[in-house]
Amino acid sequence: MNLVETAQAIRNKELSAVDAVRQSLDAIARHDGKYRAFVQVDGDRALSRAREVDEALGRGAPVGPLAGVPVGIKDNMCTRFGRTTCASRILHNFEAPYDAHAVERLERAGAIIVGKTNLDEFAMGSSTENSSVQQTLNPWDPRRVPGGSSGGSATAVALGMVPGALGSDTGGSIRQPASFCGVVGLKPTYGRVSRHGLVAFASSLDQIGPLARTAADAALLLSVIAGYDPRDSTSVDEQVPEYEAGLDRPLRGLRIGIAPEYFSEGLDDPVRSAVEAALDVYRKHGAVVSEIRLPHTRYAIACYYLVATAEASSNLARYDGVHYGHRTEGIDDVIELYSASRRDGFGPEVKRRIMLGTYALSSGYYDAYYLKALKVRTLLRRDFERAFETVDVIASPVAPTTAFALGEKTDNPLAMYLADVYTTSVNLAGVPGISIPCGFDGAGLPVGLQLIGPPFAEDTLLAAAHQFQLVTDHHTRAAV
Repeated sequence: MNLVETAQAIRNKELSAVDAVRQSLDAIARHDGKYRAFVQVDGDRALSRAREVDEALGRGAPVGPLAGVPVGIKDNMCTRFGRTTCASRILHNFEAPYDAHAVERLERAGAIIVGKTNLDEFAMGSSTENSSVQQTLNPWDPRRVPGGSSGGSATAVALGMVPGALGSDTGGSIRQPASFCGVVGLKPTYGRVSRHGLVAFASSLDQIGPLARTAADAALLLSVIAGYDPRDSTSVDEQVPEYEAGLDRPLRGLRIGIAPEYFSEGLDDPVRSAVEAALDVYRKHGAVVSEIRLPHTRYAIACYYLVATAEASSNLARYDGVHYGHRTEGIDDVIELYSASRRDGFGPEVKRRIMLGTYALSSGYYDAYYLKALKVRTLLRRDFERAFETVDVIASPVAPTTAFALGEKTDNPLAMYLADVYTTSVNLAGVPGISIPCGFDGAGLPVGLQLIGPPFAEDTLLAAAHQFQLVTDHHTRAAV
């Protein structure tokens, strides 16, 4: 069952919360030894909370919309239970003193968090190959990557270990693994979901969002975690729509924009064909597809890897071997302690991004690089603003290829960065985007369609995705 069906079955007492959690734990036991989606699983805690849900239902007490539903969360969200490692050696034993806002919301809604999922270290990567813990494998082909950085969450959902999970998206880290794993992944508007308790990578870009089997599942998860939180200064006090109630909005009259910039050189033919076929489905059901222009898109990757690395350099300065986290022993000099602890604690990709960001922020280069990137970011946002004057959503591929082979891009960071070529603009502009399965390539690997909306138009994206899934079956195919 998907997430919505599981929640309904538990609420109707057709399935106990304990049995739902046991099914989830059984699936983890069956698949995770091979695919390695989870870095931590706490079955005892999950079953204990499930019993509490069943007891509440037995008494007729009110329960939340996710009562008894097993979920996973990416291991860069703080929890008072277990550890919060960000898949990094520097935090390998860190126990957070509080829960992230999204975790609080999930548990208040009755969800059962069965474990924490793998990621690229500090969410820096597009393949989950940068984890210091383990390599998560693609559920459709274990010789390939699941995408990143939320590869563990996407794999867990695709293999039915959990019906839903949370990830974080800084430049495509929910949408790209959703595309590679054949599930739905939603990156909300910046400020729609509180970042309180999300370990920071790039603070002006990070957003928490859901991964699930269907758009309806994602709508239910988003309705739980969205909303204002005064503990996050960037959280927006904007009313949260009833996402589930708006899913029945018909496609007729929906205005979809197509930007040539998203269909240029580098896009694989099978991906292009699947996306074009999806657009034909939208046309057939009454949507109006027209061409728009996003002229500054070609600068998005360069802009992103200046803004994101600069913010990463600043955010990760706190990991110094003194306050918390890994400390290299046997060193008396404080400067040497800082250097050795960071050298031993951080992996190669994190070090690379810290160095890039520190360079971009350094005296003599700040104006030439970081300040210029901020100006380009404004131009990208204005491109979207102009486009949304004439269309309701923008459609594009999620990634230029389907899932690539393990190790294929690890020695070529630039090629790895280009895997995010269609997703980074959404984060830079702060607008929402969703990935939905729209087909398969010749090797049987899933292809994702990206829909992008104006700020706080998640309801439009979810409705457009849901209506597409009502008339297609790509999302119903199982990886194993």
